[in-house]
Amino acid sequence: MENGLWSSGASDKNKSMVEQLQTYGVVRSTKVAEVMQAIDRGLFVPPGSSPYFDSPMSIGYNATISAPHMHAACLELLEKNLQPGMRALDVGSGTGYLTACFALMVGSEGRVVGVEHIPELVATSIENIKKSAAAPQLNDGSLSIHIADGREGWPELAPYDAIHVGAAAPQIPKALIEQLKPGGRMVIPVGTVFQELKVVDKKLDGTVSIKDETSVRYVPLTSKEAQLHVN
Repeated sequence: MENGLWSSGASDKNKSMVEQLQTYGVVRSTKVAEVMQAIDRGLFVPPGSSPYFDSPMSIGYNATISAPHMHAACLELLEKNLQPGMRALDVGSGTGYLTACFALMVGSEGRVVGVEHIPELVATSIENIKKSAAAPQLNDGSLSIHIADGREGWPELAPYDAIHVGAAAPQIPKALIEQLKPGGRMVIPVGTVFQELKVVDKKLDGTVSIKDETSVRYVPLTSKEAQLHVN
């Protein structure tokens, strides 16, 4: 899916990008459309990139920002767990784009945490969010970004109604399942050569169900050292 739904006529404006995602049926929810229109993707990609083209882009440090349709798909999958007042964790928060979208979804009465193990990306993501519609949540503390190993989550504010993982794990980290609230949902790519986007639902009794959503291709969820030394 990360090869892009369209290869020509890329949107030159954020609103047009969202409208194209709606046309292709990726964005179905009015709330998701509103949030993606409010958070300008152009603020979250490196200078010189084409922010509204439906393709993943390098953000340095052997990391990428996912294609818009993948962010949209994850927001759609998590929408019911991103209601006002809920808690969300974004693992591998990168440039901060999806973290900012989560913040608008849950509002200032909710809590959103982004974790990223590359300090330079954390610093950049905070500056990006300051320019965006999610800046008020950053200022009031309901949105925060931390330097941490995403495989360990962020236990200080667990449990979470929604967990998103932006890199592919060989298997689902136990720490993230533990930090998922009963009734909560996690979206995580799993695999090495072949990857599947998995939807993990924790039922109210604590049991967990896992289903495959679609085949994907993400960078690996690994240690900072391993990520920085990829050939």
